[in-house]
Amino acid sequence: MHMNTKTLGYILKRIALAILTVWVVITVTFFVMHAAPGGPFMSEKSPSPAVQAALEAKYGLDKPKFEQYTTYLNDILHLDFGPSIKQRGLQVADIIKDGMKVSIKLGVIAAAGALVCGIVLGAVAALRRNKLIDRIIMVVTTAFVSMPSFIMGSLLLVLFVVKLQLFPANAAAQSGPAGLVLPIITLALYPTAYITRLTRSSMLDVLGQDYIRTARAKGVSGWRIIFGHALKNSLIPVITYVGPMLAYIVTGSLVVEKIFAVPGVGRAFVNSIINRDYPLVMGTTIVLAVLIVVMNLVSDILYKVVDPRISFD
Repeated sequence: MHMNTKTLGYILKRIALAILTVWVVITVTFFVMHAAPGGPFMSEKSPSPAVQAALEAKYGLDKPKFEQYTTYLNDILHLDFGPSIKQRGLQVADIIKDGMKVSIKLGVIAAAGALVCGIVLGAVAALRRNKLIDRIIMVVTTAFVSMPSFIMGSLLLVLFVVKLQLFPANAAAQSGPAGLVLPIITLALYPTAYITRLTRSSMLDVLGQDYIRTARAKGVSGWRIIFGHALKNSLIPVITYVGPMLAYIVTGSLVVEKIFAVPGVGRAFVNSIINRDYPLVMGTTIVLAVLIVVMNLVSDILYKVVDPRISFD
């Protein structure tokens, strides 16, 4: 019961910290965005002062900054992100909802692929330590870990779209599933490489433990040792990496979706910054911040669940 109380206290503390983090992100984004020179109505064909004043009044941009801020916080508490300034007639919530459908599909497939491939490759590398296959896997994963997603995406685009013409140039709706292949690979490569190295390192450590040597001495089969003991116990670091991995995929999608013209929330976010669409910038920032904070929170709790030795003291 004592442990349960401590666990509950830890979770509540983490939730409070998560809420504080999201509030800080909202506050900083709001004031930095409004402090930047220019505005959403500044373009090559700038409106007359009278028209601009009318537009600012319509969207509440003529009020003092702090009043705009408190009004926006109140709207957020009611899950009202307001209308988009640049995409007339559309609500920010609807734009984000449409984008999230694509982004979640992209992220889930990339994460699942990274977990499966990373664990398999890491296990193979550990079981074939210092052999040729281990060296190849380590060299390739080192390259992928050190290469940013935008460089990897650009290279894949040039090779498979421009040179080989195997995939469509963008992931628009008419491209079908083929248009999502390269974005998924781009998002999955870094996590796959990282999980491979994590699994290999953890499994080598587990294989050197006394209980593994005892199992071998008792004549337990190699496969049972690997799948029943070694792999299972070496997955604890991998499980704790799931939260940061999903956060990486979410943030990585901002650039990757722009490169491959994926109609997801990442591209909507980048376009909203370019167009100075204040409500859409704020809405997408809040959604992405909440996603990342929740993923890290779940990761921390999972860490405790899979490894009871972790103390919350």
